[in-house]
Amino acid sequence: MASGNTPTLALRSAKGVEVWKPEQQKQQLTFLPDARFTPDQSKSCRAIVYSPDGRFLAWANGSTVQLCRVVAGGWKTLASLPRPKACYLRFSPLSNYLMTWETYTENPAATDLPKERPNLFIYRADTGEEVFSIIQKRHQDWQMHWSCDETIAALLVGGEALFYEHGPSGPGFKQVVKRFGGLRNGGISVAPGPSPPHIGVYMPGTKGAPSMCRLFKYPNLELNQPVASKSFFQADKVDMMWNRKGTGLILMTSTDVDTSGVSYYGKQALHYMTPKGDSCGIQLKAEGPIHDVAWSPKSTEFCVVYGFMPARATLFNLKCDIVYDFEPGNRNSIFYNDFGNLVLFGGFGNLPGYIETWDLARRKKLASFKAPDTTLLEWHPAGDTFLTATTAPRLRMSNGFKVWHYSGALLGEYDWSGELLEVIWQKYPPGTYKVPAISDEKIEGIVSATPVASKQKYIPPGARGNVTVTASGETIDLRPPIPGLPVGYRSSVQIKTSRKNKKAANKAAAAAAAAAATAGGGAAAAVPASEGETGGETATAPPPAVPKKQAAKKNAKNNAGTGELANVNGAATTKPSGPSTNDVANGPPKASPTGDPNKDKKIKAIHKKLKDIKLLKEKHERGETLVQTQIVKMNSESQLRKELEELKVA
Repeated sequence: MASGNTPTLALRSAKGVEVWKPEQQKQQLTFLPDARFTPDQSKSCRAIVYSPDGRFLAWANGSTVQLCRVVAGGWKTLASLPRPKACYLRFSPLSNYLMTWETYTENPAATDLPKERPNLFIYRADTGEEVFSIIQKRHQDWQMHWSCDETIAALLVGGEALFYEHGPSGPGFKQVVKRFGGLRNGGISVAPGPSPPHIGVYMPGTKGAPSMCRLFKYPNLELNQPVASKSFFQADKVDMMWNRKGTGLILMTSTDVDTSGVSYYGKQALHYMTPKGDSCGIQLKAEGPIHDVAWSPKSTEFCVVYGFMPARATLFNLKCDIVYDFEPGNRNSIFYNDFGNLVLFGGFGNLPGYIETWDLARRKKLASFKAPDTTLLEWHPAGDTFLTATTAPRLRMSNGFKVWHYSGALLGEYDWSGELLEVIWQKYPPGTYKVPAISDEKIEGIVSATPVASKQKYIPPGARGNVTVTASGETIDLRPPIPGLPVGYRSSVQIKTSRKNKKAANKAAAAAAAAAATAGGGAAAAVPASEGETGGETATAPPPAVPKKQAAKKNAKNNAGTGELANVNGAATTKPSGPSTNDVANGPPKASPTGDPNKDKKIKAIHKKLKDIKLLKEKHERGETLVQTQIVKMNSESQLRKELEELKVA
């Protein structure tokens, strides 16, 4: 982690907006409110966002859009923008502009005022000055698309793409420089990388014609001037995903309805394009939905999670060849850290919070654990830890957030009282942090105070006390299948099945007994005659095998009559010499472990505490709620073991 750079956390909740800073205390990471930031106590905050370089923080509190900047002494309020209905906020790539969007409304009854008003606004981030406004009815893809150096900006309004130039000689937002029509229900995407950028355009098909995605090199936007083109059918929607260098574009096409009836959620497919003119379909190895697609920050490969559960995860290179197949698992999302050397697979939503972390260089799984009820996940800018949160409105109970190490250790957690809506890390420019070194070392963490769900099988209240579990693990319900019948009633089918099972069990037991008797007789007959000879006399044939119960009774009679067990030749067996039975039972006197009574007393006390901690862990695994003192006691296990080793060495 870079020295002097500790990212803060911005929290949006039903209480307002707060900024917290982390503090490392031994093995635990705690979070405290940043005293330099004045919390916003508004109850209706709708959005919050950090700028890409972390210099600015903006949020919409229901009456204004507040814009703050990080300064040496803390936080400085730059502007209060009069946008009471703003619900989406976003910064431009270089953090020079702030975009706000609010739901489009119109007032047809107005006579002296215009019926339509702009709902998309752009402001200068350093001053709060309004520089652009327009009517944007689109809810999805509402924002302005920028090139990496912010010299080109593109906005899709209605069915037309408008282009603005912000270079040294460009008119800025005062004039539309280029237009591209025919994009109703279509899409547009500006590639990252050096300028002039490539422009991806999606044009939906009409009247049986296929849909089309074309790449253009700005400013050559004529229909006959594409650098690459890809056509496909069955595409009601297309998501365009560029890698960071702008050298590859993934198209995920989807339909609202699958006419084949295979999937309730429609049909999906993946296609790949490059500015060099290459295009192809991405072939997946299993049937089922495409859960997630993500580019590596290194821009050399991408990962796809797809298929029915347990889902597959596959790495592809820039030629769409399979590089590596991860083992199937319960997952539906992909999260790369900012350096691309770690990838996290998550199973959220309808999955109970499965998490896997992988070292991509070695293709090795580092950890596998669960973070139940996770609705939000974000990597730390340093790339070695990440945050999971339970937020509203997805879940309104047990809101809070946790910070994890990639090895699976829990570093810190905080339970939020009330509804927590959003948690985000402060961003930093590229190059601020060094690439984290990945190791297999397990980091010591803390024990979560969140109760673990019980693993016991659920039994309805009406069945409790009337259900028994046999030695073989079979569950038998003693309740009558029909209300009104006596307890323990069994139908004719149940009785027949029970008799059949009993008969099979008796038959198996008889066969086992016969096999044991045969094995015992054969072993006795196999003794050589030479081994049975005594003093030159010929050994007689062994007596027939006697059942174990009869042999035991006979031995008991002989012992009762003579007090000793006689052998075959009539010689009495003598008792072995040695210590008495009482001496053996009592054993040798216990020696002091260290020779120091005080140290022995301390060691005994530590062992007792470790035993208590083991019981607490078992309770925690069963889902029982623990008080704070018990959790603190559980977290002290590593310290107690360290003290124990020091006492033993001393």
